[in-house]
Amino acid sequence: MDRFLGAVDQALRTLFAKPRSSRPCPMVPADATHLGEQERKHAAALMRVNHVGEVCAQALYTAQAMATRNSALREQLERAAREETDHLAWTQARLDDLGARPSLLNPLWYAGAFGLGLIAGRAGDGVSLGFIVETERQVEAHLQGHLQKLPAADHASRAIVAQMKDDEAAHALQAQGAGAAELPAAVKLAMRAAAKVMTTTAHYI
Repeated sequence: MDRFLGAVDQALRTLFAKPRSSRPCPMVPADATHLGEQERKHAAALMRVNHVGEVCAQALYTAQAMATRNSALREQLERAAREETDHLAWTQARLDDLGARPSLLNPLWYAGAFGLGLIAGRAGDGVSLGFIVETERQVEAHLQGHLQKLPAADHASRAIVAQMKDDEAAHALQAQGAGAAELPAAVKLAMRAAAKVMTTTAHYI
């Protein structure tokens, strides 16, 4: 019951409270960001997608932490979730700076990711860790793509995305070292397809 209530609390805080980061927001102090209107809209759409990714990360890690009986793994998942909270706060702040809103479908994204996290967690710790490895690798590749797509002058967004990319790579390595199982190719393809639907939709809605 305590874990269930904690999961409900985490969902409410993720979706409806202003996230607070434990680390300063990455920035490039020497480079001010000056964007035209079209550049601003483009950057905002990309950062909205990244914000959705962090909403989903909170759901995934919370569900997987709730599902495992391994206290050491639960601690690792909760620690990763706290780092992802930094990402959530940074992307939210950047959306505010750009005068943009988060995705209107965030409750739906959260619920779907939470369900996937529960399934992965109940399949066993090895599978759960394998799910993290594959998720983080896909996210890392996605963020690398955004570094190429963001306006060259948007130093603020680029600094955030670069730090997020480094953190996601670290999470994948930690999960791999903890005993992650290799997921079947079909599962990886399904994960990519689901992520494509989410990122395409969140770009606009």
